[in-house]
Amino acid sequence: MALIFHSKIRRDDWWREVLGKYVPDLEVRFYPDVGNPDDIEYALCFAMPHGVLAGFKNLKGIFSLGAGVDHFFADPDFPKHIPFARVVDDELTGRMSEYVLQHVLNHHRYQIDYDLQQKDHIWKERFPPSARNRKVGILGMGALGAGAAERLNYLGFDVAGWSRSPKDVDGVQSFHGKDQLDTFLERTEILVCLLPLTDETTGIINKDLLGKLPEGASVINPGRGPHVVPEDLIAAIDSGHISGATLDVFIEEPLPAEDPLWSHPRIRVTPHVASVASPNRVAQLAAENIKRIEEGKELLNQVDPDRGY
Repeated sequence: MALIFHSKIRRDDWWREVLGKYVPDLEVRFYPDVGNPDDIEYALCFAMPHGVLAGFKNLKGIFSLGAGVDHFFADPDFPKHIPFARVVDDELTGRMSEYVLQHVLNHHRYQIDYDLQQKDHIWKERFPPSARNRKVGILGMGALGAGAAERLNYLGFDVAGWSRSPKDVDGVQSFHGKDQLDTFLERTEILVCLLPLTDETTGIINKDLLGKLPEGASVINPGRGPHVVPEDLIAAIDSGHISGATLDVFIEEPLPAEDPLWSHPRIRVTPHVASVASPNRVAQLAAENIKRIEEGKELLNQVDPDRGY
């Protein structure tokens, strides 16, 4: 059996070795060196060029190299009938939680203000409320959102989560559905976006949503770049309604040098580093899913094409 691999980072020998360790009879080919496309039964990839996957007529399974799958569905020819899985892993969740904790604490303790004061040699104290009196809201309560919410709750923050359907996370208030979104926003002082990217969530952090947050609220987006309407966010910060933002993902990456997000004094930019899946764990999950397909079983972390995640 043959698997086609595609990633922006080429580590061909390493991937061939680690995948071979888990599936000894697997032939690994690296796009664009496909060989006979009829040999390809599996694909392990990220941001495969549009139309390529549809050309493998004997494809049995597709596996994402990460948690995000929106780049697959952006392909108009993506074969939605093929079993498809993404990465859900404790290490991936843990790394995302670290990022969220770091930047929630930065906004909670007014670090943007202190950075600006340091540039101007200004000594001025600000005293935040206790964590239990700081309301943090997580948009998106999948594995990444729930993991971050649990850790914030452990530190004593007043945490709520919003999702399409009800979620049950100990110590975390659950809001769900469109009818409860406004109530969730009105109580959220630090908003963290960890939604999947779908047609419904594209551009969700816009003028309307930002206006429903309390004055002085801040925004953290390690989810997907298209969740944020950049000009709306900048306008909300410049008006004083939003105090600042931390952004890890962007509509165009790398973020162009001339983009105003780089130089805004109240926006922190990180280069899409919030969480990266362990290559060894990705290989293990792909191997397990190949075994499941061969045995006629449902995939681990199988994606529902109709929901987009």
